[in-house]
Amino acid sequence: MASEEELFASVDALLNEEPHLPPPAERARLREAAGITQARLATALKTTTQSVKNWENGRSEPKSPRLEAYQRLLEG
Repeated sequence: MASEEELFASVDALLNEEPHLPPPAERARLREAAGITQARLATALKTTTQSVKNWENGRSEPKSPRLEAYQRLLEG
């Protein structure tokens, strides 16, 4: 069993990890499976529909805090 110190170190390491998004095509599939349009997602994340399109075709990546919100949405 891990010591309390090891447990806290593990939690700290997880919290410091960069969020990992699925590949762009999978992002679109997951969003569509959730029944959310690109326009609706853009509104919810306070960004443009073009930005969401760019995230889903691999032209750009979301930045924090949108990155974390987008990741949570994709994880369901």
